[in-house]
Amino acid sequence: MSLEAATLERTFCQSDFDRFARLSGDDNPIHTDPEFSARTHFGRTVAHGLLLCSVLRGLIEKLTPGCVLLEQSVMFPAPTFTGESMHFSVQLMESDSTGTQLSLEVKCVTSGEITCQGYCKVTK
Repeated sequence: MSLEAATLERTFCQSDFDRFARLSGDDNPIHTDPEFSARTHFGRTVAHGLLLCSVLRGLIEKLTPGCVLLEQSVMFPAPTFTGESMHFSVQLMESDSTGTQLSLEVKCVTSGEITCQGYCKVTK
């Protein structure tokens, strides 16, 4: 029996953002400096988009083990903040001889606001 969805709940803390900044080299203060971020329209630090995509990639692998990512398209309609429980979801949309298309979503558990959404196509 194959899975049709993979989900995960995760709450990021500032040290997660800082660790990802060191790993990725993206030390933009909007991600790493709470004092700077407090003066922006966000009001506090926000997650790197690639950090969210990395978590989603783990769920893609859980759903389609050993897959090769062919394409991915995501947008970030709202920020992902520290201290908020986030629901990550990858769902099977369709599969054919050219690959498998999956929907991707990150949503704040408390508000229900979607902070990342898109799709990807994978193949074996």
